[in-house]
Amino acid sequence: MTKVGIIGCGNISTIYLKSPQTFPILEITACADLERSRSEAKAAEFNIRALEVDELLADPAIEIVVNLTIPAAHAAVAQAAIAHGKSVYSEKPLALNTADGCALLDAARARQVRAGCAPDTFLGGGLQTCRKLIDDGWIGEPVAATAFMMSHGHESWHPSPEFYYQQGGGPMFDMGPYYLTALVALLGPVRRVTGATRITFPQRIITSQPKYGQTIDVEVPTHVVGLLDFASGPIATIITTFDVWAAELPRIEIYGTHGTLSVPDPNTFGGPVRLRRAGSSEWQEIPIPFHYTANSRGLGVADMAYALRSGRAHRASGDLAFHVLEIMEAIHVASAEDRHVTLTSRCDRPAPLPLGLMPGVLDG
Repeated sequence: MTKVGIIGCGNISTIYLKSPQTFPILEITACADLERSRSEAKAAEFNIRALEVDELLADPAIEIVVNLTIPAAHAAVAQAAIAHGKSVYSEKPLALNTADGCALLDAARARQVRAGCAPDTFLGGGLQTCRKLIDDGWIGEPVAATAFMMSHGHESWHPSPEFYYQQGGGPMFDMGPYYLTALVALLGPVRRVTGATRITFPQRIITSQPKYGQTIDVEVPTHVVGLLDFASGPIATIITTFDVWAAELPRIEIYGTHGTLSVPDPNTFGGPVRLRRAGSSEWQEIPIPFHYTANSRGLGVADMAYALRSGRAHRASGDLAFHVLEIMEAIHVASAEDRHVTLTSRCDRPAPLPLGLMPGVLDG
């Protein structure tokens, strides 16, 4: 059993605190938050210890720190965990920029600890089924892909939506990691990108409670379009936006020489997975033969725990997250500088999950 501590006790922490119910290899022993009342509430709910951040980092029994802080704090908290000799698994994005992300990975290698990062949705049953269909040749050679995250932003429902429109926010850094991680897991690393961005509404009015009527000054692009050249050959188009009121576009589609694969929402773990092969007049829904189709956040942490025991690579890795971070940054740079950007990072496609594993078990 691997002992885990959580730093950051916001809304998303609840599903991570429940993860030992699905993955017996994990034992969450403590949580911490700059706002003590939040950590105490979670500790009471899940019968664990509420600690100060420094106390949690200094606990020698804790092997993995799960970093659920706000994006602006991801790199600093991860660096602190690494400095204490802990492996760290962060919520997305890995960092706000590639310089901080690179420093984080260098520190983890120097201390010989693991760095991992959400999203782990690509390990869910839906996307693992898509991976197997591609690997088994059901759509032939992948030629192209599209990915669309279309919305009008968060100010109508989120209680504190300001940070979505500040540095480190925007639709690409908020939701892009789900879509890009799925694409890299399915098609491999990206070679170069170009992009176009804009701010459509320079100010936003909050219509949710408790900040109804307050104005947000928008600091980052809110409509982001990227064109991705994959090292293996496919070309993908991605749009992430907070500027549209409605759309009927698919989440992700992969186009191959022998057919098309409709990929489920990469912010979820399940289906549907649909396939339409060359010559067919209808889509076919494909049964999902893998586990983890419900909300299984924490799957990447469990996979890291198994990897620490066996010595294999963990799948939701820092290298994968850094590659996704570089893609996101490069799309914005390409737009600002009116050019293509050739990426410096590469990552291996994370290994697929084997068929036939028992629920909660990630190694045979």
